[in-house]
Amino acid sequence: MTSRKINSGKAAARHEARLLWTGNRGLYALLSAARQTGPIARVPRLGWVVTDPVLARRVLNDHAHFGMAGEGGVGHLWTQLFGPEMAQFFGGARHAEMRTRARDLFTEDSARTLVERSQGAHYRAMGARLAAGETVDVADATRVLAGRLVANLLGLPGEHHIGDSRTDDSYRRVFAAGERLAGLAMGTTASTHLPPEVIDEARTVVGEITVGVEEAYRTAGPDTIIGRCREMDLGLPLTRGLATLLAIAGTETGASGTSRTVALLHDTGQQELLLADPALMANAVREGLRVATPAPVIGRHVNRDVAVGGRDLRAGDRILLLTYLADNGAGPFDIRREYVPETRQLWFGAGRHLCLGAAVARMQVTRMLETLLATGKPYRIVSRQAARRVLVPTYASLSVKIDRATAG
Repeated sequence: MTSRKINSGKAAARHEARLLWTGNRGLYALLSAARQTGPIARVPRLGWVVTDPVLARRVLNDHAHFGMAGEGGVGHLWTQLFGPEMAQFFGGARHAEMRTRARDLFTEDSARTLVERSQGAHYRAMGARLAAGETVDVADATRVLAGRLVANLLGLPGEHHIGDSRTDDSYRRVFAAGERLAGLAMGTTASTHLPPEVIDEARTVVGEITVGVEEAYRTAGPDTIIGRCREMDLGLPLTRGLATLLAIAGTETGASGTSRTVALLHDTGQQELLLADPALMANAVREGLRVATPAPVIGRHVNRDVAVGGRDLRAGDRILLLTYLADNGAGPFDIRREYVPETRQLWFGAGRHLCLGAAVARMQVTRMLETLLATGKPYRIVSRQAARRVLVPTYASLSVKIDRATAG
C-alpha cells in the first residue's frame, strides 16, 4: 500500500508538471527557478517574487502599499482595454460597493442554487451516460458547464451572447474566445504593458464575449450581476469590462480546477478513499483546488515603499505572488489532509479582491466528483491531452469511464 501510494503520487506530479510545461513554458520555468529562492527574492526583469503563503497573504491584504491598477497588477491589463474608469473602480469605493451588493449571489446556498439551475441537467445526463458504460470527456464538459454558469450568473440573453442558439457548441465558442483573450496576457509576466496591436486584438475578442451585455443591461433581473450593475448605475462600458472579467475568471480557472481535481483523485488512487467515506468530499475539493491552484501567479504593483519579509520594496516595483508554489508547499494531494491555516484559501486570493465565486467553484468541483462517483465504483481515465499555449494550465481533453473491472 505504501509503495502504491508513492507511485501514485509520482504519477500525479508528472501529469501536473506536463500540464504546466505544455500549457505555459514561461510559467513552468518561473516556478522551477523560484523553487530555489527564499520566501521573497528579487528576480531580474521580473521584480519581486514571493513563494511563502504567509507573506503572499500579507501582500494581498495590504491595500495601502499594493495595488492592482499599476504596472504589474492584473487591473493594469484591464485598464488598457477598458479605460481609466476601470482603474478607478479596482481601487475605489465602487468596487467595495459592488462586492457588498453582489455578496448574496455567492453564498453557499446561492452557489448550490446557481449550479443546479445552470448545470444540473447536464450533470444528470453525464451521470446517465457513465452508468451506461459510455466514455465522457470531463475537460470538454467543464468548458460547456462553465459557459452555462457564467451566462446564467451574468444574466446574458441566451440567443445573443452565445451565438444563434443555446447549444453546447455555442458555449464552447464562448469559452474558446475567453481562452484567446487570456492567452493574449501570456508574456506579461515581465511587464503588463500591452502593445497597441495586442490591445486591438483583445478588444475584438471582448466584443465577441460581451455581444449580449448591452441587451442584458436593459433587461437582466436583480438576481444577476449585470442587473446589479444597472441598479448601481455603473454604466455600460464599465459593466462590459466587469462582465469580461467575470467571464474569464469564472470559466478558465473553474474548468481548470475541476478537470485537474478529477485527474488528481484518479492518479493518486484516492477515489477509493472517497467512495468509502463520502464525508471526505470537502477535503477532496479543497485539496484539488490547493494543488491545482488555477491562478498560479497573482501580480501587484507597489504603491508605496514597504518592507516585506525583511526586504525593502520601493514604490513602482512589481511583485509576483507565486501562489502555486505557496499552496503546494503543504505537500502532495491528500484528501485526508487536515485544514492548513497557512494556505487557507490562497488559491482564491485574499483581501478585498478575494474571489467572490469561491463557493461557486467549490460547488462545481463537488458536483463533478459526485457525478463521476455516483455509481459507487471508481472511474478510469481512458485518455488525456494537456492544453497547449494557455494562460491557465488545464486539460484539452480528459476522457473517463466507469471502471468495470471493479464491478461486483
